[in-house]
Amino acid sequence: MRFKIAFFLVVLSTSGFSQSSSLGKFRKLSGAEKCWVLFHPFVAKKALKISEDTRRVTKEVMEEKLLKGKENGDQIDAFRHTYWMAYLTLEIGAKKARSLGKAHEKGNYRDYKKRKLEDGIMPDKIGSDMDFFNNEVGIDIAETTTEFDLQGTVISAIKNGKCKIVKTDGFGNFLDCAGSILHKDELKGRWKNDKCLVWSDESVDQ
Repeated sequence: MRFKIAFFLVVLSTSGFSQSSSLGKFRKLSGAEKCWVLFHPFVAKKALKISEDTRRVTKEVMEEKLLKGKENGDQIDAFRHTYWMAYLTLEIGAKKARSLGKAHEKGNYRDYKKRKLEDGIMPDKIGSDMDFFNNEVGIDIAETTTEFDLQGTVISAIKNGKCKIVKTDGFGNFLDCAGSILHKDELKGRWKNDKCLVWSDESVDQ
């Protein structure tokens, strides 16, 4: 394992990253993501840059209010995963992109077990199901678009109901599939809960 980490650091340092910067970013990854990086050292730098670019673009989409939400099971959240996976697919191929997406979700489950937050939010199964679905949409989008058109294509897919989001009301309360409000006590600390996935064009005011 130490040899693989050293090899990974050499690859990144020769690609423009300092070893200290690379090691710091590597340590922040989940165990599953670390394994992915070690098995894909020659595309790890590109995947890292794509992930950072995705967060920047997602923030811009949210600030410009091109989609609704605040990255909590909403359209913005759907955008981040769909865009990320489409961008990865364009740059490193669908197989590697999909395996990185799976590693990320495995990390979310382990974070839940350790009670760690993902972007300030406790991961749960419905969020993971949403991410897996939107990841596949992103992979499909990459087959018919270019990097230049990617942001607009993903936004259109979300507005046209091609992706999944978590059902909420106009006040941001999570709802079950019957439309009843799920109180925080019903969700706290639970991997499986009664949140409901809906198509991404469902109208909500958030």
